[in-house]
Amino acid sequence: MPPKPPKAKGKAKPQEEQRQQSLQAVLLADSYETRFRPFSLERPRCLLPLANTPLIEYSLEFLAHAGIEEIFVYCASHSEQVEQYINTSKWKLPTSPFKNLVIFKSDTASVGDAMRDLDNRDLITGDFLLVSGDLVSNIAIDLALARHRGRREKDKNAIMTMILCESGIHQTLGNATRKPIFILNPTTDRCLQYEEINASGSNGRHVTLDPALLSEHSEIEVREDLIDCQIDICTPDVLGLWSDNFDYQSIRTGFLLGVLKDYELNGKTIHTHIVTDQYAARVRSLAAYDAISQDVIGRRTYPLCLDSNHVPDQNYRSCRNDTYQESEVLLGKTSRVRRRCVLGRRTTIGEGVIVDESSLGRNCQIDKYAKIEGSYLWDSVIVGSGSIIRQAVVAEGAVIGKDCTIEPGALISYNVRIADNSTIPASKKITRASTQKQMTSEQTDASAVGTGGEGHEYVADSDDDSKDMDFRNAIGQNPQALLSDSSVSTLRSEDSEFEQTEDRLRRASFVSETSDEAAPNKDFHAEATGSILDGLQKEDLPENINLELTAFRMTVDASQHQIRRAVVVAFMKRIVNLESSGTGAREAVHQVFSRYTTVIERIIFDKDSREKPDQVDFLLCVQRELVLRENGESLLVFVAKEVYDLDLIEEDGILQWWLDVRSREGNMASIRGLTQHFITFLQEAEEDDESGEDEDEDDD
Repeated sequence: MPPKPPKAKGKAKPQEEQRQQSLQAVLLADSYETRFRPFSLERPRCLLPLANTPLIEYSLEFLAHAGIEEIFVYCASHSEQVEQYINTSKWKLPTSPFKNLVIFKSDTASVGDAMRDLDNRDLITGDFLLVSGDLVSNIAIDLALARHRGRREKDKNAIMTMILCESGIHQTLGNATRKPIFILNPTTDRCLQYEEINASGSNGRHVTLDPALLSEHSEIEVREDLIDCQIDICTPDVLGLWSDNFDYQSIRTGFLLGVLKDYELNGKTIHTHIVTDQYAARVRSLAAYDAISQDVIGRRTYPLCLDSNHVPDQNYRSCRNDTYQESEVLLGKTSRVRRRCVLGRRTTIGEGVIVDESSLGRNCQIDKYAKIEGSYLWDSVIVGSGSIIRQAVVAEGAVIGKDCTIEPGALISYNVRIADNSTIPASKKITRASTQKQMTSEQTDASAVGTGGEGHEYVADSDDDSKDMDFRNAIGQNPQALLSDSSVSTLRSEDSEFEQTEDRLRRASFVSETSDEAAPNKDFHAEATGSILDGLQKEDLPENINLELTAFRMTVDASQHQIRRAVVVAFMKRIVNLESSGTGAREAVHQVFSRYTTVIERIIFDKDSREKPDQVDFLLCVQRELVLRENGESLLVFVAKEVYDLDLIEEDGILQWWLDVRSREGNMASIRGLTQHFITFLQEAEEDDESGEDEDEDDD
């Protein structure tokens, strides 16, 4: 057989080319932290329920949506539990989107150990995605991956791309101690320097720039508004660097800092890809657990929502007031389930019970006149009559006696029994487990759980991260202000009212920028978008959607910009849904806009004006929503032409939008290409009209 040409691109080895183009993933199921103790003494963090769904399910859904076919899952603590869960899950069925899912049970003590072990196994054949088992994200990585591979083709030293989220407005968490600072080259997206500073605003809020950066780069950005969920696209070279440097233990303060420091030595570069309108969060603290739970309930994580029922045996349905309920739930006639609640299957709620902004797992029993507010009760929890639980977490199998009070910030771990008439003070942690290897202890402290109770107070070890996590200051406050430096919704933060004047974010090229108008109600965007999208999916009458919008606006006194943005986001999501079901992009745009023209007409008020600020704002909202969509460039021109044909947006409105500097800034410019032909057509038509008018005047 004749030899194959060594570099003939058209005749490259098909199997090798396929391996290079496919994307593998490494999922770190172990957090290598102790912040979730005492819960994590008995269960791994990745299996803790968030909105009644194990955390690792969100991470695996993210990888499935990213098109991953082969996953390597690294487990350390409680590895048997993780292995058993995955092996009995849908991800191991023949219908799984993953062709290969391998679980490694190891005694690794850090991320660095796991990476070096993976390198020794020689399983990575090309680019791979590195994520954690506590990730909740709906980010589409297609654009980031394309840019990563494009850089890699030009420069083999471009070894990694970090996917970061732009938060927009500074958000703080009292116990989040460190905040990442990225110094970037805005032209190449290369990360030049990385620092971590005190997030509290006390000492250490300064970053010292390497003077060489100012002389070597014509422009740099100092970004403290980037949220790092440690979603990294890596090349195999990354594993080699981990193996060559045994002092690398963590991803950022170890690996990233080391590579940046050794740039002159090895020439390796790390780049960034920044998203602005998608959701990414890591459940790295109890405060983040609370905030992200509320985001899932509030549909900010769409399509990772409860009524999507990603776990096969779930059957949640959406009810009024942002409440979700499974089947076989029994509610007493005089019980009240208020807003933002989740009720798992076969849960029983007695007469006179009040449940508000709380999540209850399956098989819970809440006896009469109990009150559950701002709390998380996992499966099979029993709450005695007259008991009050406020802003606390109660783990599976726990029993709360009659007339007990669980104060804000308390953590009640697995199978703990609290005796009748007991009070658990704020921020107390009660467990039946010990810190010893046997993980169980029959020791009971009556002073902690009452006479007849079972359990004792958990006291953090000297090296325990959880000792710094004051849950009382997290649960029960508004989750909008509680997201740590590793968890934030970019959708939510854009309209957050929690702006701190003295600590306002400054970004990009030493020029400060203003954010969008702060929303009078932080929940307005998510609730309004969810409501409109629900109406579109159910094909409600336009009049009904207009009524709901009017009610929302009057309730929170929302601005017209916020109304337009909610409408646009819902419309774009509906169009994408239609595309995914097989409808062509152009037809999907036509179906949505032609049916709901009156919804658009009710949010545009400048048709009789020379200037068209409302129409410009509407198209800017469309452009922002489409900028990171895979086919955003095509959708933009389809939308522009459709709203013009339907006379929803006037010619002057489209041309003013096109000339607006905001439509050409940053990545907004990346999807303008196809629309240029339509704009040229409008401009030429306008010139013809003007020349025709001039000829008429000359004839006169």
